[in-house]
Amino acid sequence: MSTTSAHGEYKVPGGKLVVADFDVTDGHLENVSVNGDFFLEPDEALADINAALTGLAEDTAPQDMIERIEAAVPRDAVLFGFDARAVVIAVRRALARATSWSDHAWEVIPAQVRPTLENLALDEVLAKEVGAGHRNPTLRIWDWDEPAVVIGSFQSVRNEVDPEGAARHGVQVVRRVSGGGAMFMEAGNCITYSLYVPQTLVDGMSFADSYPFLDAWVMQGFADLGVEAFYVPLNDIATPQGKIGGAAQKRFANGGMVHHVTMSYDIDAEKMTDVLRIGKEKLSDKGTRSAKKRVDPLRRQTGMARQDVISALTRTFTQRYSAGVGKVSDSELAAARELVEHKFGTEGWIHRVP
Repeated sequence: MSTTSAHGEYKVPGGKLVVADFDVTDGHLENVSVNGDFFLEPDEALADINAALTGLAEDTAPQDMIERIEAAVPRDAVLFGFDARAVVIAVRRALARATSWSDHAWEVIPAQVRPTLENLALDEVLAKEVGAGHRNPTLRIWDWDEPAVVIGSFQSVRNEVDPEGAARHGVQVVRRVSGGGAMFMEAGNCITYSLYVPQTLVDGMSFADSYPFLDAWVMQGFADLGVEAFYVPLNDIATPQGKIGGAAQKRFANGGMVHHVTMSYDIDAEKMTDVLRIGKEKLSDKGTRSAKKRVDPLRRQTGMARQDVISALTRTFTQRYSAGVGKVSDSELAAARELVEHKFGTEGWIHRVP
């Protein structure tokens, strides 16, 4: 009989610390002790959680673990600061099937002006390189010098873009690999970054939980700048004055993923509404009648130059995760340019949903 001890921790974003201690005996969880600074009523529910996990095979799927815990806990139990999913993440981390930020060596690739299509292609290339274990998890800051509308992977070009407005303003229409909504991006008017991470970092999390988890450092950075930023599910970043940005993700089959965010620094709202078709249905759940009023740029909220905002946020990430300076390799850049030629720059891709 083979027995090893396991210990895993997970801090719920905006919630409490959940810890899982247990033994693994012949591939099964034994002597399970879930603990932490959370609140739970009734007290006896903690024993129910431990019992639900005891005896499970270590390769049990995360969702099966969650359902087992939820079935074991009394229906009137109150879990404050955590939930069944948080417990499972702690368990998965103890089993080394999920990772935390501190398990990785992080890099930051500083901004460099690139064609928008090249920026899009690099998202796929670098995410897959992380998934394959060929590069460290990485934060990359975008820069570009031409106006563009970047539509989500599943959006219709004709439903999202006014062709006359785009032509009048010289705006390029491109499509990214992730879902979500259209982004109007002019040089100097947005702040965009991409995180390339292994999916083990969000193992056991719902998509909804993974968004604020991956952007917790941004919220800290804004707090340091005196900006009260928060997430509006699923993927909007907002302040009391209005929306400032949105996030999107794409997870690849080899275990890598990209999480990217675009935030408005000094948006031209008139031009944006000339180029984008923003209908009433899009705004129906946002509590506002005007797309212009929905967006409150960072220039007004911070009073800082765009580069100073980028530097402050990058500094927060670097200090929080002890990140080093990285760069795009020659082979990665070559692969991205090939993807532009055969995928991102083709009419078949851009208009794959007409």
